[in-house]
Amino acid sequence: MKKTLLWMVGLVLILSCFGGTLRAHAQAKETDVTGNWQGTLQAGQGLRIVMKITKTDGKLKGIGYSIDQGGQAIPISPITVQGTSFSYAISGLDVTYTGTLSADGKTITGNQTQNGHTAVLNYQRVTPEATWAIPEPPKAMAADAVPKFDVVTVKPSDPSRPGKLFTIHGRQIITINTTMNDMITFAYGLNVKQIVGAPDWFSSEKFDLDGVPDTEGRPNTKQFKELIQSALTQRFNLTFHHDQKELSVYALTVAKGGPKLTETIHQPNDSKNFLFRGFGQLTVTNSTMQDFCDGMQAAVMDRPVVDHTGLTKRYDFQLNWTPDDSQFAAFGPRPPAPAKEDPNAPPGLYTAIQEQLGLKLEATKAKADVIVIDHVEKPAAN
Repeated sequence: MKKTLLWMVGLVLILSCFGGTLRAHAQAKETDVTGNWQGTLQAGQGLRIVMKITKTDGKLKGIGYSIDQGGQAIPISPITVQGTSFSYAISGLDVTYTGTLSADGKTITGNQTQNGHTAVLNYQRVTPEATWAIPEPPKAMAADAVPKFDVVTVKPSDPSRPGKLFTIHGRQIITINTTMNDMITFAYGLNVKQIVGAPDWFSSEKFDLDGVPDTEGRPNTKQFKELIQSALTQRFNLTFHHDQKELSVYALTVAKGGPKLTETIHQPNDSKNFLFRGFGQLTVTNSTMQDFCDGMQAAVMDRPVVDHTGLTKRYDFQLNWTPDDSQFAAFGPRPPAPAKEDPNAPPGLYTAIQEQLGLKLEATKAKADVIVIDHVEKPAAN
């Protein structure tokens, strides 16, 4: 934001300019940004964005919709208007926006930045009738349904393709670069140390999975896991039995001072995200503390993670930390951590969880479930 300092001499000049300043200030105060705005984010092939702004108790609130990415409601907060300057943030997605309101209050020209990448996004105020249609969210699968795959494709992963992914596109279930350890820990909510008797290839060979369930509707998280279980049975002929074993675990609790978490506006059947923008750069949306523990257990920690917070709501948050050598082993070799003397490096995980989330993660011992592998086979060609 540019600031202009006017140095004025002479009573008439002072009064004249002071009057002009008052008029400009009054005009800025009178600018009402509530209503519907839309524009195209100039990234890739372009993404249409709709922003709906309301005011409650004097505070501006917004909901954003990425029309070409399914139209899921995304909370925008805070929204700030100062004169002609307009800005907002979407904390759960590491998004910031800065723009300039036109004199007539009908357009905003500016740029949006996400994960360090900036693109042009100019908004135009529109009537409800002229607002781009927001896609209907996919119909949820019946909560009591126990889905399976009619057909599911499993193939070796492309070794040149980076990353790892579990996702749902509409009804389509997809995993990319996932090992048997990844799939079992995801499907059954386990840490890899809770898998007993697995062959060596469980940790080394990667697979891509693609299938559509035999039941209509978008599966919830529990049903997503049941579908991966189905694929493990159908394509890998996996059988196992349960047992118990005392293991070293991490317990997540609420720190002194209470949690520092933002409750989500998403519905329970909306998509949940547990996404890494890089090692130690985590975005979580629409997730419970148990979801967070499951994600940390599967992707980050070297032992099981148990939820002792007592928190039952769903939250959106970011967590940024500098990983140590014990973390992210499931992803293989990773870039070296920033030097400890680097003043710009984020803190370690345990400090970051306490400072940024108001939670604590502590090592302890507890009895934990394990699964013992009885039989498994590599999948035959599709």
